[in-house]
Amino acid sequence: MPALTVEKVGGRIGAIVSGIRLGGGLDAADVAAIRAAAHEHKVIFFRDQHHLDAESHEAFGRLLGDLVAHPTVPSVDGRYALGIDNEHGGRANQWHTDVTFVPAYPAFSILRAEVIPPYGGNTLWSNTAAAYQELPEPLRVLADSLRGVHTNDYDYAAVRPNAPSAALEQHRKVFTAVTFKTEHPVVRVHPETGERTLILGNFLQKLAGFNAPDSRALIGILQSHVERPEITVRWQWRAGDVAIWDNRATQHYGVDDSDAHERTLRRVTIDGDVPVGVDGRRSVLLSPESVPEPRYGIASGASTDGEVAEKARERAAA
Repeated sequence: MPALTVEKVGGRIGAIVSGIRLGGGLDAADVAAIRAAAHEHKVIFFRDQHHLDAESHEAFGRLLGDLVAHPTVPSVDGRYALGIDNEHGGRANQWHTDVTFVPAYPAFSILRAEVIPPYGGNTLWSNTAAAYQELPEPLRVLADSLRGVHTNDYDYAAVRPNAPSAALEQHRKVFTAVTFKTEHPVVRVHPETGERTLILGNFLQKLAGFNAPDSRALIGILQSHVERPEITVRWQWRAGDVAIWDNRATQHYGVDDSDAHERTLRRVTIDGDVPVGVDGRRSVLLSPESVPEPRYGIASGASTDGEVAEKARERAAA
């Protein structure tokens, strides 16, 4: 195999990594290089990974950390893979960070393309560290002090106004099988890079301590900086592509413009840590009282760092 190379595709975010065949057998140096590239470029892309299947996709993911299933949506394989299928609600056409409605939302997401439409279906990512850094100083100072409540119980009809009502209702029923609310700092300190990043996106319901109109206005101002084209990258998928992003430093948006053509991708996620704000305060699970045990694996979004994962490992070893 040729040496691993990293080529930027955007000025503030995005790079293509070449010269590597993803899977569970990578050596430590390659894994460290992939992790470093994801931290630096926020989202990295790999072409022609056609050899990957559900098992090797998971095996590679384990090299980056503990795998976690989605807290509410059943996997497509009974294990960890979330189906991003446009025939079953998989049109994530809103800016979001994965699963911020739980405290320790995923550190990394790994998305693998199986079936790609003949046109459309691109995905955009934004660099939320750059968004924070480029805020006007008074707005940065304000953002440092804010806390926001995130939930999976949002207005689905507003996000997908043209979707059939029956499909929307089924999606809501599955997605909110357990309704979560979590309070995060609006600005978190990244545990590995030390950068300050914004926690916003579609799961953010309101800002703590503000009335509804002021909350909506402030969220809109901050989110508009995340969506600036200068800090985004747009990826045109091909079958066999893999994208890995630092979910603690990005938002993403799946463009719903491929009409009725099939678009099928598979995502696995790596367990994250409880965010810590600039003031040292951690995120707090508001409801339910604890994250329910999943059907498979460890609970995603534990309310204390590592506690649920450690208990799961202890049970497995017993």
